[in-house]
Amino acid sequence: MTNLTLYPADIAEMSVSQIARLSPLQKHEVSKNLIEASAFLKKQLAKLDAALEQEYSAKAKAALLESGRDFGTAHINDGPLRIKFDLPKKVTWDQKQLGDIAERVAASGDQVKSYIDIKLSVSESRYTNWPPALQQQFAAARTVDAGKPSFTLTLDEEVQ
Repeated sequence: MTNLTLYPADIAEMSVSQIARLSPLQKHEVSKNLIEASAFLKKQLAKLDAALEQEYSAKAKAALLESGRDFGTAHINDGPLRIKFDLPKKVTWDQKQLGDIAERVAASGDQVKSYIDIKLSVSESRYTNWPPALQQQFAAARTVDAGKPSFTLTLDEEVQ
């Protein structure tokens, strides 16, 4: 094993090909260091976000209310610092109630799709447990694509 310690700043200077040519132990070290750095930065960003919310949230929300809005974007200043505050609207719908409404709309003769977005899906675990005859009925509507691959690097205990 080489004594070369690779930190995130070192990796930033390397090409993908250079990283690919690192020894297995170096790849493990790079992975471990980047995961630790990412976790550290995530915590620090959360702390900064909490501080910004503590410092500016009330003033920004007041600016939104003054403009007659509960949600959206407001701009406030703190000396030379200009802060863009975005408070998005998050809407959720009760699925049972929407289903009941959809049934009433359909029963009245109207097109449900005119009022409600409908996305049909089948859980993969349910599909794979169906009998083959039922699977065949759904097969033409099913597309399987690969997701984003991920890699977790660990070392054999004897190497550590």
